[in-house]
Amino acid sequence: MPTLEVLLSPLPEAEITSGNKDIQVTQLSYDSREVVIGSALICVPLDEDLYEEFNDEKRGRMVTIALDAIKRGAVAIVAEGKDILSSLPDSVTRVFVPDARKALALMAAEFYDHPSRKIVLVGVTGTNGKTTTANLTANIFRHAGFKSVGVIGTLGATTENTSVDLGTSTTPRSLDIQRLLSRFLDAGVEAVAMEVSSHGLALQRAVGCAFDAAIFTNLTQDHLDFHKSMEEYWAAKTLFFTDIAKYSMQFKRFAAVINTDDKHGRKLIDGVIKEAAYECTTYSIAENSDIKAEKIEISHRNLGFSVKKYGEHGSIPFNVPLVGRFNIYNCLASISVGRHLKIPPETLQEGLSSAKAPTGRMEFIDEGQQFTVIVDFAHTPDALEQILTALKESVTGRLICVFGCGGCRDRSKRVNMGSVVARLADLAIITSDNPRMEDPQRIAEDILVGVKNKGKESMTKVEIDRRKAIKYALEIAKEGDTVVFAGKGHEKYQIMNGQKTIFDERGIVRETLRNKLKVIGQPLLT
Repeated sequence: MPTLEVLLSPLPEAEITSGNKDIQVTQLSYDSREVVIGSALICVPLDEDLYEEFNDEKRGRMVTIALDAIKRGAVAIVAEGKDILSSLPDSVTRVFVPDARKALALMAAEFYDHPSRKIVLVGVTGTNGKTTTANLTANIFRHAGFKSVGVIGTLGATTENTSVDLGTSTTPRSLDIQRLLSRFLDAGVEAVAMEVSSHGLALQRAVGCAFDAAIFTNLTQDHLDFHKSMEEYWAAKTLFFTDIAKYSMQFKRFAAVINTDDKHGRKLIDGVIKEAAYECTTYSIAENSDIKAEKIEISHRNLGFSVKKYGEHGSIPFNVPLVGRFNIYNCLASISVGRHLKIPPETLQEGLSSAKAPTGRMEFIDEGQQFTVIVDFAHTPDALEQILTALKESVTGRLICVFGCGGCRDRSKRVNMGSVVARLADLAIITSDNPRMEDPQRIAEDILVGVKNKGKESMTKVEIDRRKAIKYALEIAKEGDTVVFAGKGHEKYQIMNGQKTIFDERGIVRETLRNKLKVIGQPLLT
């Protein structure tokens, strides 16, 4: 067990205001309910307090949490308020730090003996494409001979043999990341691909992780309920290429991997990376870059393209069983990581040719019906536009889109989502996503504003009950049509009136299709 002094060694600004720095710490915690005897509790502010003033109410909450931890056996309390610490009994060691989130991250890395330094760790950030890019990168790692490969992100923390549910977090808290990486390492994992969200960066969850590479996919409107503005959202993303990059460079040959077809990717290079002392690999379809796609062929179930240059190997062809031009970007990001890690081109070809779409990411649902059904997680205007544009290239009948928008989140994107679907789909069915505490009818009305702006009210139906919306869409679908269920993807729940209930869209779609095929007497797939 490490001593408190060892755990605080990465934090020269830490000040022990009372107690003994030589005490041994059995466990770190940010939740008093998880404290055991010998724990050190780090009093981390709530996530939603990031952009808010720290007032007396929040200070009082911290004191209550700290006192509860002491009752449960905590031997040390770390906090960023001296007035919080002064309210605690002398029986506990009290430590002042200027930034509790940073303290938790660096102390966690020290507690678990820095697992990220002992494996290959690649992070992916961006509004869209994180999950697919992380999984493509992981598949390349498997073909590159790594004994075991892990993925941390929206779909959980997984290896070839294990899976841990991370709830609704894309990027877990810093303590949980270090614990996961340590467990991965003990299980023989040699490489990890991790989604690094803007929340995770702003809340310093990736601090203390040494990355081999950081991928930037793109930046479009999202999460403005949390970041308050696009400027704050952008500032969070840049932390990966400033603070996290600087830390990583102490231990690894760090590189940035940047999409230069995205204007924010170019801004990142011109404003941040240009002055940095680390490597940068760029990728694109339109712009000139290090890894550029050409000879692109897009079919209903497959992507074909060549990479213009890959070191001294010239042009390299790829054939990937994914759909949509946007997935070419995800492939190029993974290829760029391979270039940085000196993975042979034939290994990249093998890794991508055997790739599968992650759960709920442009996932085809096939029960033998004579029309195409796809479930996707697209829940931003840009993501919706990408998948509908991709599908419009190959659909022979109507393009039907069933979608909604989350409640208690950025309201401004609802109009844009309505406009996108009205412009690209032949029929829009507006329904509930996760209304949370909002009235789903009001959310639908916000979306309808965008539909009306395009003059497509007659091609739009509102069905608030998502299960009924699914049934309606599949009942009216005909041979040659494509039906897209957007927004839920991998999720197996729905949040309405503050209650989380079971709702597995993929399962419901399959069940509904099977019932339809039974009625018309069409053979089911087995």
